[in-house]
Amino acid sequence: MPDGNALPSIPVPRHLHSVRYEIRGPLARRAWEMERQGLEIVKLNIGNPASFGFRTPEAMRRAIVDNLSAAEEYVHQKGIFPAREAIVAESQSKGVHGVTVDDVFLGNGVSELILMCLEALLEPGDEVLLPSPDYPLWTAAVSLTGARAVHYPCRSEHEFCPDPEEVARLITPRTKALVLINPNNPTGAVYPPRVVEAMVRLAEKHRIVLFSDEIYDRILYDGAKHTPVATLCQDTLCATFGGLSKVYRACGYRVGWVAFSGRKSHASSYLQTMELLASLRLCSNVPGQWAVQTALGGHQSIYELTAPEGRLGRQRAAVLEGVKRSKYLQVVPPAGAMYGFIRVNRERLPTFDDNAFAMALLEEKKVLVVPGSSFNVDYTDHFRTTILPHEDTLRDVFARIEDLLDGWAATTP
Repeated sequence: MPDGNALPSIPVPRHLHSVRYEIRGPLARRAWEMERQGLEIVKLNIGNPASFGFRTPEAMRRAIVDNLSAAEEYVHQKGIFPAREAIVAESQSKGVHGVTVDDVFLGNGVSELILMCLEALLEPGDEVLLPSPDYPLWTAAVSLTGARAVHYPCRSEHEFCPDPEEVARLITPRTKALVLINPNNPTGAVYPPRVVEAMVRLAEKHRIVLFSDEIYDRILYDGAKHTPVATLCQDTLCATFGGLSKVYRACGYRVGWVAFSGRKSHASSYLQTMELLASLRLCSNVPGQWAVQTALGGHQSIYELTAPEGRLGRQRAAVLEGVKRSKYLQVVPPAGAMYGFIRVNRERLPTFDDNAFAMALLEEKKVLVVPGSSFNVDYTDHFRTTILPHEDTLRDVFARIEDLLDGWAATTP
């Protein structure tokens, strides 16, 4: 008999129907289930350095401990003055002009600030230009506002860099913002200065906001050079995102920032709305903010890690070697960030599907990766892996991948 006390199921709100974040989606939930059963899973789905033995610099930990007594109360909604002052100095050292402490907002990671910046800007029906592949939070954050994400392709044959002329053709009267993710997650692309400048000129020409996600700005390989967008942007509002999570291996501190530069005179209402949204959450994590000045002003140990003989340099080489040895895999060598966006050769495996592959790799080989289609692309022959594990682990992972694909190839007609 029907349960007279049964409650109706709670539906998913319509504005969330297009919101996806597969990096911690069904595959990750299945991995957690398997771990609870006692199985050991190699997790390559999240760029979480501490999970692989990387440590936050000791001076940053000391800065937090030494200032705990000053971190027990709410602080200014934009963040503590020493942290914002350090971000201003860092901007100036890169050649960015016109940034003051009032133009800097601290947040609980860049993720929170992305959500706030788009919520303050967009209305239903507006459009935002995003790279494809992208870090999927950007697309999700646009969808949450009721606006539409318009993806511009970054193709492997162009080393995953955008074509500014192609981007220009996507701009409409509803376009409110252009997003760059450089160095890029998931591809590891680092855009040449000419591409960065061309994208800036597009934003300036059409008077749209320029959002530049530069969380990986110091994680570079093989002599790659990062061009800060804000050094080239003068005639429209530019928002640059950075934080402690990646360069300083401090994901759990949840400290990110956004610095506004370029033309700001027309953006006073927008920046006031940003301050309103910052006020609604009172303030971001205060203890972590005390590490910012020490991080930005101290020794930049990331360069030792990204050098060819450094740990990240060696692990990147292990990924490239694993791909080179494979009969099935191809990759554009990442010039930055901490991922490989790896392609499976459809000539060898015509029926390959990234989601089926990722689930089989998890169930059969106990390795968790992210399907490439999770990054808002229209193809299903890529997957993303981090380069954070020790090189011996990575060699073992690629052996497991090859064994799985060998089995698939043997059954392919």
